[in-house]
Amino acid sequence: MNHRQIETFAAVMKSGTVSRAAELLGITQPAVSRTIAELERSVGFLLFDRVRNRIIPTPEARLLYREVEASFRGMDTLRATAARIRDHGSGQIRVGSLSALGSTLVPKAVRRFKEKHPEIGVTLMVLPSRDVRDGVASGEFDIGLAADEIDVSGVLHQPFVTPRMLCILPPDHPLTHKDIIRPQDLHGLPFVAYVPEDRTRHRLDLIFAEASVAPRIMVETIYAATVCALVAEGVGVGLASPYAIAGADPSRLVVRPFEPAVHGKSLLILPLDRPKSQLVRDFIDCLLASR
Repeated sequence: MNHRQIETFAAVMKSGTVSRAAELLGITQPAVSRTIAELERSVGFLLFDRVRNRIIPTPEARLLYREVEASFRGMDTLRATAARIRDHGSGQIRVGSLSALGSTLVPKAVRRFKEKHPEIGVTLMVLPSRDVRDGVASGEFDIGLAADEIDVSGVLHQPFVTPRMLCILPPDHPLTHKDIIRPQDLHGLPFVAYVPEDRTRHRLDLIFAEASVAPRIMVETIYAATVCALVAEGVGVGLASPYAIAGADPSRLVVRPFEPAVHGKSLLILPLDRPKSQLVRDFIDCLLASR
């Protein structure tokens, strides 16, 4: 039994005659009859009774054809699946993001992506940057957004955004009357800081040291959203990117420029040894358009 025999058998069953089957297949009637005879020898039973120049499928042929149809439906499903993979990729996309972008920029990108691919599932995990990096390196995430202090060995990486950090204050803070906040303004004041390993913290510490000022650090945290929440509760003053501030309650924060400029930096990271699917390319385009 081979594919040519099964295809010829299916054509005869569908068309009801050898002549029509020959037309469907683009071969001669004798070739159809010969192939059916070969299939009958292969399976060990008759497929058609010949009655007055007509062929009538045997019960065995009808049982066999039922399985052939199921097989063909399976092939159609495989072809459709292959076409979806060709056009859209795996059918889902997994994204890991640091907090500063995970509540504002990335949701905008997800909206853009879903407008283009409503049938594609998206998983978004907001995690510390080191966990995002590990997830990308292990293949858990297709795309990652992480702060620039991560270990970039084992991942592809490129700069993504470098926003200028802004000073955020509780609404009743004495510094809200100032148009610009400078390092000297923060000397001795309660301050919400990022953890020491954070690169933005490094840059800010250098600025404070050069200005010979020392804010009074009340809390250290890895999450920009937590900085915003703590400032809103009056715990202290902090710095955050415009992306993080956009996800906070604007009625509970006063935002002022900070000078000299301090820039946060985030990276777009991808698995090292995996070609980018079309879905991944499309999601990256949505991220870039959402900046």
